[in-house]
Amino acid sequence: MRLILASQSPRRAHLIRLLGIKNVSIIPSDVDESLENLLTAEGTVIELALRKARALRDKVVSHSIILGADTIVVLDDMILGKPADPDEAVSMLHQLSGRTHTVYTGVALVDTSTNEERHFVEHTDVTFRALGSEEIESYVATGAPLDKAGAYGIQEDFGAVFVSRIDGDYYNVVGLPLCSLYQHLKQFSPELFLEA
Repeated sequence: MRLILASQSPRRAHLIRLLGIKNVSIIPSDVDESLENLLTAEGTVIELALRKARALRDKVVSHSIILGADTIVVLDDMILGKPADPDEAVSMLHQLSGRTHTVYTGVALVDTSTNEERHFVEHTDVTFRALGSEEIESYVATGAPLDKAGAYGIQEDFGAVFVSRIDGDYYNVVGLPLCSLYQHLKQFSPELFLEA
């Protein structure tokens, strides 16, 4: 039994190893992430997480649990995904400045032997301090925010100094809600945690 992370995110790859599961594989899932007609943040992240996990289901021959995940930032009911370019990243950070937004992560689990699926959503409220234009532009110039929802990373780069308060799971903001994920995996597939 192994856990397959359907992701190309180095942040998620690092986080999944914190769970103590011995047999983990990282296999990127290349899926269409465009969505139409989904009205809720929860619906968006669940649909994308399921797409990622299901895309690998038929490619995996051994008994495995496939984990797909997707994270978005929501401000005033508007979804802020990964910025398309530096100008959009600057715009997003100006919008987030001095305000509280919500980070949603959807997680989907698929058992390749039974085709059973489970999914859940975690949300965390994040408050930014007021940001200056110069620091926003300096941060965007590093290129770091261009592959991150909401145009910032809370870990391992300068984006961490923008955050003045977090209400909820810190790791959810990084990309995987570890506390909830651990509990769901223990229920869904306890054998993942047995010693190899």
